Amino acid sequence: MIRVVLPQHLQKLAGVSREINIEIDGPYTQRSVLNTLEQSYPALRGTIRDHVSQKRRPFVRFFACGHDWSHESPDALLPDEVVKGKEPFMIIGAMAGG
Repeated sequence: MIRVVLPQHLQKLAGVSREINIEIDGPYTQRSVLNTLEQSYPALRGTIRDHVSQKRRPFVRFFACGHDWSHESPDALLPDEVVKGKEPFMIIGAMAGG
């Protein structure tokens, strides 16, 4: 069971609380987390990553175990702490400006 933390605007869109649990079959990667998340909550399709290219949207970031996973390979294995449910996979809405 993977714990996923969503930003408020995605929580509202999906109709869920801040943290949700999802079950994944296969390798525990960003791609498998996002695929399962989008299958479980269709309202999130296209909000976190592009429909066609499957690339992360510009103002969305991924964090796990205090590390920014936004630029890691989507097929890189997630840390054991995330896989075991000790730490969440966090999706953050980034802000720009100053």
